[in-house]
Amino acid sequence: MSGNSEEKRIEAADALRRLLHGFVRADASPEVLDDVRSRALALVEVLDAQPRRDRMALMQAERERSGGRSFPVGVSAGGFNDRAVAGRANPGAVDVEVVPDGDEVVAQLFFQRGFEGPPGRTHGGIVAAAFDDVTGFIIGRIGQPAFTGELTVRFVAPVPIETPIVMRARLDGQERRKLFISAEATANDKVVATCKAIYITVDPSIFATSPDPR
Repeated sequence: MSGNSEEKRIEAADALRRLLHGFVRADASPEVLDDVRSRALALVEVLDAQPRRDRMALMQAERERSGGRSFPVGVSAGGFNDRAVAGRANPGAVDVEVVPDGDEVVAQLFFQRGFEGPPGRTHGGIVAAAFDDVTGFIIGRIGQPAFTGELTVRFVAPVPIETPIVMRARLDGQERRKLFISAEATANDKVVATCKAIYITVDPSIFATSPDPR
């Protein structure tokens, strides 16, 4: 896929993300809801008529472009923009920006209304999923492909919606194939949740292949 096409995909995903959360925020009339439904179904028909996107093929193409490296250090490479939770080209993703900071990664997150659990609070499962994605940036930084083996999240305080959240993650150590990563989330400089993750390293060739369904 060309760079321009990928940029257009990200822009379209951002518009759909705004639509998703705008729908949840709005106390719309039945007439408006009927209009939204008909327009959405029409767009589904348009998209269903398009070729099917194959992330595996995108990752394999990225491997060829990078000279055999099947695990992309850059999270936007090889179809990673489509990933759940924080993919920029995924309309259902969380708003997140991640940057390196020494031995850590720092993520700026914003949980919009579509991720609300109890009133005013972000759904705990979404927070856990965000931790899973943000801690995963560590394996991207060290260039070691791995899958989540265990994720433990402790909620210290309510995680507010529509409030800037900061997550910090770092590699604490490694034992054979296990990577130990920890992280915490803060809101208004107050810790609201912590996370401990164990990732299991795999051969790079395994990362870009489909799992055996058996």
